[in-house]
Amino acid sequence: MASLVHRHIAAATAPDAVRISGLNRSFDGRRVIEGLELTIAAGEFVVLLGASGCGKSTLLRILGDLDRDFDGDVEVPARRAVAFQAPRLMPWKTVWRNVVLGLPQPDRALAERALAEVGLSHRADVWPKVLSGGEAQRASLARALVREPELLLLDEPFAALDALTRIKAQTLVAELWQRHGCAVLLVTHDVEEAALLADRVLVMKEGIIAHEHRIDLPRPRDVADPDIARLRGRFLDWLGVHH
Repeated sequence: MASLVHRHIAAATAPDAVRISGLNRSFDGRRVIEGLELTIAAGEFVVLLGASGCGKSTLLRILGDLDRDFDGDVEVPARRAVAFQAPRLMPWKTVWRNVVLGLPQPDRALAERALAEVGLSHRADVWPKVLSGGEAQRASLARALVREPELLLLDEPFAALDALTRIKAQTLVAELWQRHGCAVLLVTHDVEEAALLADRVLVMKEGIIAHEHRIDLPRPRDVADPDIARLRGRFLDWLGVHH
């Protein structure tokens, strides 16, 4: 029987933001996640790589309490937020109202503080349809941050952005993470992105964590750094891609 343990894990009193033990998830009899074990420390930036269908997004949805049909033990903070590849803004609400969507009170001051953090103060009163792709994704990040999460879950949030906008969004996420100090789990297919952002990179294959690498390089990181290139090559090898 599926079990989900919701437990508030404060960074000041516990070393871990996420603890997973014996996690299994199947779809129509096909096992997508099998006996998965994972710990994410409070404040740690973890990037999850893997081929399509390996279980990455399924794991993220379980951690975000968007999928409860699983077996195993999962412990997560009470405060967590998810941002997806599609910004998922409500077109009938202005940007600031989208930011506080789901909160008990539509606090404009709270929304404006979050929008200021992502550089969108000037777009608070516009409709989502007038935002560029990068602006819409920043609004989605503001909506996640306004909840002051201890765990931020990011499901390929930069995949639909052009190359320049993607670089800017990566830099913004790194700055927001350092400012807020929350744990982050980022799902992506981009090995360079993983090398630039992560404290630890995990590669998922056939429903398990098949490879793991901790990155101790100083920040901010430069894509031209030979160490980044070596990491990129290692991750591609783990993914079965010749480079």
